[in-house]
This record gives sequence, C-alpha cells and structure tokens, in this order.
Amino acid sequence: MTDATDDSLRPDGPHDGPHDGLHVDDSFHVFDTTLRDGAQREGINLTVADKLTIARHLDDFGVGFIEGGWPGANPRDTEFFQRAAEEIDFRHAQLVAFGATRKAGVRAEDDPQVAALLDSGAPVITLVAKSHDRHVELALRTTLDENLAMVRDTVAYLRGRGRRVFVDCEHFFDGYRADPGYALSVVRAAHEAGADVVVLCDTNGGMLPAQVEAVVRAVLDGTGARLGIHAQDDTGCAVANTLAAVDGGATHVQCTANGYGERVGNANLFPVVAALELKYGRTVLPAGALAEMTRISHAIAEVVNLTPSTHQPYVGVSAFAHKAGLHASAIKVDPDLYQHIDPERVGNTMRMLVSDMAGRASIELKGKELGVELGDDRALVGRVVERVKERELAGYTYEAADASFELLLRQEVEGRARRYYRVESWRAIVEDRPDGTHANEATVKLWAKGERIVATAEGNGPVNALDRALRVALERIYPQLAELELVDYKVRILEGRLGTGSITRVLVSTSDGRSEWSTVGVAENVIAASWQALDDAYAYGLRRAGVEPQE
Repeated sequence: MTDATDDSLRPDGPHDGPHDGLHVDDSFHVFDTTLRDGAQREGINLTVADKLTIARHLDDFGVGFIEGGWPGANPRDTEFFQRAAEEIDFRHAQLVAFGATRKAGVRAEDDPQVAALLDSGAPVITLVAKSHDRHVELALRTTLDENLAMVRDTVAYLRGRGRRVFVDCEHFFDGYRADPGYALSVVRAAHEAGADVVVLCDTNGGMLPAQVEAVVRAVLDGTGARLGIHAQDDTGCAVANTLAAVDGGATHVQCTANGYGERVGNANLFPVVAALELKYGRTVLPAGALAEMTRISHAIAEVVNLTPSTHQPYVGVSAFAHKAGLHASAIKVDPDLYQHIDPERVGNTMRMLVSDMAGRASIELKGKELGVELGDDRALVGRVVERVKERELAGYTYEAADASFELLLRQEVEGRARRYYRVESWRAIVEDRPDGTHANEATVKLWAKGERIVATAEGNGPVNALDRALRVALERIYPQLAELELVDYKVRILEGRLGTGSITRVLVSTSDGRSEWSTVGVAENVIAASWQALDDAYAYGLRRAGVEPQE
C-alpha cells in the first residue's frame, strides 16, 4: 500500500500554494463541495451564516479544500467569500472559488465572471469545463476547438495571476464514451495550460465502479495529468466509484458532507475518508480528526436542518447497533466478531438494541450499557427477556425507547416499580366550538409525598394539555421537572389492526437541556398511549436528576 506521503503520487511534485503555512499534504486531496454542490439538494437553503458555520466544521475536520460557491453568480456566494476572509482563520483547509471558463469569443481577462473569481480572494479556483462534444455544441453553442481554447486561456490566465487551478470536466464519463479522443483533448488542454488537477466528473451519476477504474487508468496513461474524481450517486455507487477512481490512480476526491447534493446526492465525505484512512491506510486528515467524524456529521446536519441519517455508514446512530441475539452473544465475547472497526475510531459508539429478538446476551450487554448491574442472576435475565418479548408482542418497541426499557429493567432488578407519584385518574377533553376553534383541557388527580393534588390545564392539543396539567400538579413538589421539555412526538398505528379500534404506539422524546431520552406507550386510545409515554418520561427525568422515588 502506497503511503499518502509518497512523492510518486505527485505528478508535478510538491506544490507551494498561496497558503503554504496550512501544512496541507499535497500528495492526496480531500476536497469538500458541500457549500456549492451539496447545497443543491432539495430542501437545503443555506444562509451566509450557515455556510460560514459549515466551513468552520469542515476546517475542524481537516479537509484540504472547501469549495465555497460561485462568486459573482449570486450575492450570497460573493458575500460568503468576503466574510470568510475576514471571519475564519482556516487551520487546515484552503478556500476554493468555483466558476466557468471564459465565454466563447471573449478574452479571459475581459470576462466579468472570471474577474469575479479573482475578486473573491480565494487562493484556489475550480473551473467547470465541457468535456462532452454534444454539450459543447448544444449547450455552449460553440465549436470543439473554441471550447479547448476557452479551457487553455482561462487556466493560463488564472495561473498567471497567482491562483492554483483545478478543472472539473463536466459529463466526462459520458463524453468519453461518446468521443474518447475529444474528452482526452480537454484533459490535455487543462493539464498543459497549468491546471494542477483535472477532475473527471460523473455528472449524471450513471457509472459503475469497474467502469470508473478502467476509464481513470486509461486517462492517466493517455494524458499524464493529475486526476481527481467527482461522483454523483444516481446508481447508489458514488462512494464506491470514488474509491474505484483512487484504485485507478486518482489522487483528488471531491465529496459532500453526508452525501448532500442534487437529485440523490454526491459521494459522501465521511465513508470516503473513513475508507481511505482505515481501509486503504492513507493519512488524509490531521491526527485525531477521524475521531471527530460523527460529531462533525451531526453538527452539519443540524445546520442544514435535516435529521441525521440513522443508518449512515460509520456515523449513523445505527451504524454499530446490534439487535439479533446471536450477534449479541458473539459481541459479548469479542465486539470485533460483528463490527468491521472499533466505533470509537470514528467518534461513534456501540449500542445494543432490545427487542423480541433479544437473548440473554443482549439484555446483559444492554444492562451494562445503561449502568444497571445484573450480576450472574440468570433467572433475572430470563424474566427480563420474557417480559420484553411479551410487551413487544403487545406493540411496545424498546430499541427506540431506551428510557422505558431502563425503567422496566430497574423494576425487575428492584422487585417493584418505584414511583414518584401515584395517579388516581386523568382525563382530556376536546371541545369543538361554534366558531370552528377547539379547546383542549386536561385534568389529573394524583398523590405525591402523601398529598392529593388535582390540577387542570389547557393546551394546543389533548396531549399537550395533559403534559401541562402534569407539570402544574408536580413542579411545586419536584422543581426539577421545569427543566424537562418534550422535543418530539411520534404516533404509529400498528400493522395488522383495523380501523379506529387499532392499537396505537406513541414515542416521546424528552430533553433536560443536556441530553435526550425516548419513552414508549401502547394502547387502543392514542391519548392513553401518550399518557404512558409521558409518565415514563417524567419518571426517567426525575431519576436522572438524582431524585429518590417515594413509593
């Protein structure tokens, strides 16, 4: 395996760019385009402040290049480059401006869009160039020779102005299939004019790994240019195609955080980098940065306001979650038996899921994870296994409700359910008023610390009214409840049931401002199921706060 510091991977030798002091290892590039290509995903709309925040996260992660956008194409990207220069002290990354080659029939020095690239102040510029003959003639509406001149002139002009230049050959793989001679001539034109890297783009995302590797090898042999890869994920192969290009000789990978991008997305930065570091043995990040990967992935997801994918490789919360009893038995002996890496290497953790598939090993490992000592009591573990299976048959799910499972587990360990209050009754009323509005009111009657309490509250729905009534009743006695906030509420009608008499499962997520936990309730009545989940959420929150149960 060739190490990333091997000069044999440097077609033009080491490059001293405008930001030498950043100590970017130039032998292999990790190039992130979340702020440009990733932002084209449906549902993402980044402000300048969002882009600055993401840029800081990416720099913390240690990528070598951050493509910030297209200055001059829109005011937001122009402002981003201005503010990034003033507000971000990049420790690892170099900022990259994206734009197009000069227009047909216009000198590069006279093209206002080329001028905007220079005005951005970015030390590195990526130019998009047409490499598919039909795109040149139909989209650019110019000749094949003029397109080559546009590439040569723009690269040479920007290099003459002290900028490092990468060239993205758009639709390269489709163009190579249609006319390999012309596609190669575009690569040569960029390389001979001084482009540091020529990036082969699978713009339509239709390639497969073996095809990518073969083409990259052929282009490398035919041009001598330093090559990069930009893969879209339309076949679900963007990560595999990126790694296949590396196998073929590419030393520059373009990716986006969490695979964001147009249509179905781009090559996902995190599995690509993890594969390079952990599977290929290449050092492409600063020391210790890989262990920040899960945090960075989730932080960027928060900025773009998309829920992190639970099943994303390496960084998803389910990436190292184990459910089957057979797996748990093996993991109890050696976690490596069912895990391809130690999750801590990428900042993640192993999780044991408790379900009707659970065996003794699953319960023992989950108890250890939750800090509940089960000892060697096989009878106790057996009771928990059977109770979980019975309750899951009734519709409960504990793999998504750790807090409810911990309460169940502690009840079995302690031999009784220890509660903070005893409920006498509760009710929720929804009133339909003549003006078309609704009023939601709830009343709870309970006993706490020897005192009978009756409390009523209104809410924007019956569950919210119950939540408020419970708080009104208990916050005087348990002021810790003021810190709790219901942050998510999910309802599911269970399969195999009919009509309005269906069994309903409710999952509630609650936060105390420091962490979150989930609880579950199941009943034929959605309000009753919600009450169970709320009841567990309060009990768990008080236990976390160190409050001793009263009964």
